[in-house]
Amino acid sequence: MSDHHSGGSGSDKPLLIGIVVILVAYVVASALGWTASPKAIAAPEAAAAAHDEGAHAEEHHDEHGEHAVAEHGGGHGTHHALPHVWAVAPFVMLLGAIAVFPLLKATEHWWESNTNRLIVAVVLAGITLFYYMTIYEEASLSAVWHRIDHAILGEYIPFIVLLFSLYVISGGIRISGDLKAHPSTNAVFMMVGGLLASFIGTTGAAMLLIRPLLETNKERRYRQHTVVFFIFVVCNCGGCLLPIGDPPLFLGYLQGVDFLWTMTALWKPWLLTNFLLLVVYLLLDKFYYYPKESKENVLQDEFRTTPLQIRGLMPNALLLLGVIFSVALLDPTKPLPGIGWYPFVYLREVVQLALVGLSVWLGSKEIREANRFNYHAIVEVAALFVGIFICMQPALEILNEQGPSLGIDTPMKFYWITGGLSSVLDNAPTYLVFFKTAFPNMDASMIQAALADASGKNHFELVAISLGAVFMGAMTYIGNGPNFMVRAIAEEGGVKMPSFFGYILFFSIPILLPILAIVSLVFLM
Repeated sequence: MSDHHSGGSGSDKPLLIGIVVILVAYVVASALGWTASPKAIAAPEAAAAAHDEGAHAEEHHDEHGEHAVAEHGGGHGTHHALPHVWAVAPFVMLLGAIAVFPLLKATEHWWESNTNRLIVAVVLAGITLFYYMTIYEEASLSAVWHRIDHAILGEYIPFIVLLFSLYVISGGIRISGDLKAHPSTNAVFMMVGGLLASFIGTTGAAMLLIRPLLETNKERRYRQHTVVFFIFVVCNCGGCLLPIGDPPLFLGYLQGVDFLWTMTALWKPWLLTNFLLLVVYLLLDKFYYYPKESKENVLQDEFRTTPLQIRGLMPNALLLLGVIFSVALLDPTKPLPGIGWYPFVYLREVVQLALVGLSVWLGSKEIREANRFNYHAIVEVAALFVGIFICMQPALEILNEQGPSLGIDTPMKFYWITGGLSSVLDNAPTYLVFFKTAFPNMDASMIQAALADASGKNHFELVAISLGAVFMGAMTYIGNGPNFMVRAIAEEGGVKMPSFFGYILFFSIPILLPILAIVSLVFLM
């Protein structure tokens, strides 16, 4: 695993070879029928079963009814024993490592290595899996495989492939230039990023704009707060208008939420939140940080300017659109509109990797070198989140089982509890847990019917869950994947970013939290 922090991307041949190998292996697996969608397999079987049931309905009515209730259990599937609360300890330890190791002199440089991060993540993930194999009430290899299947195959791979695709493709687009780093200039960068985040994803928007923002501010001494506000707006709060903007909303879309529901239901909170963040940034930068800049730095910033220039849009803009369409259309649980064909399992991810290969192959290597593009930031996310996705399984299972009995029955409670947990858990699976709490035993058509009433209880509960997951993913570095990436890129660019606790104590709590409280009072009371 590369620990390279700066410079160009090096040789891309290993990546291209790896993608070709994956594509060939996938084609072979598909030809053998190994990647067929379970929905596609189940559809003809369900139709045949329905035909047989219709033919024998009157003869076996009572027997069939009892069997259906026993087999399906209200739609929740197989019940598993609840993990012990101490099973959450590896997850707490991993969060502690992320928070504390960069602060200790004995570990700060050791922790900079992605290899060492991966070792810690894998060891703690191994302890969690060992628990499921030995101590857990239903301990077995099957229990271990169930968690790996759910956390890695079902969630981590789609999560990291999507982030990787947006990261690499957007890295082939260069917005260059050195503008005057006035407070208003930086605010415009964030405003544009907040708009783009809903349409090309928070990762795509962040990777596209963080480098020109850093270049514009390179003459300034006080830049830390600008990057933090960029994380607030572009990496999180800007991405709630469409399901492709942020992973939690995409999970809701897969559960049956209409594609445009987020636009119609969340645009007002989106507008107010980002407006307040930009106003606070302007006031803070204009009246506190900018006056503290030395005269020499200000003069250099005023006179060392170059106009903005965009390069690499072709083919990368089209490839980014391809990623968006793959997310929207290639869901193995849903048939393609008007065709009825279910995409193969992992076809979405394979298409995204193919688009990455095209970007690296057809794009300009000079542009990536000018961007100082490398894979360190995305490797850091991949290394840490492979442990996070495994280690948080006990916490999520406990929440999933006990959530309905926790008395979470108002939009305000859904907002703060979903948001609070999204700050320290990955916000996508946290969203899904509370989504299931708000919509128990509902299929896609029932969810759509419940949300059709804009004044109904379900509508406001989902608004609260969505806003809590997306907005409060900005409360910590680990709340959302792009937060880590932007921090890593900023530090590579010479910006001394706040520590895990410093980010929370000096920015999240005093600045972001009051704004999110205002939003809750305006829209959720």
